[in-house]
Amino acid sequence: MTPAQISAFQANSSITPAIMATVLVGFVFAVLLLWGAWAIRTAYVGWAENRINQRQFLGVVVRFLAMYLVLTFFLLS
Repeated sequence: MTPAQISAFQANSSITPAIMATVLVGFVFAVLLLWGAWAIRTAYVGWAENRINQRQFLGVVVRFLAMYLVLTFFLLS
């Protein structure tokens, strides 16, 4: 952003762009962790009730971990 854009952003929002970026990244990670907890819990219930097998349950966990690692790499690097 140019200095004029940063000045206009701060005048209208009263926060810096860096703080706004931190808040948005935090929100993305909070939503991702809530979704992951829901997905893993749902998969566990399905596994406990023998609706899915252990391989499918581990697939859910591995996919969530992979998604979390990729987003961490892209958003925090």
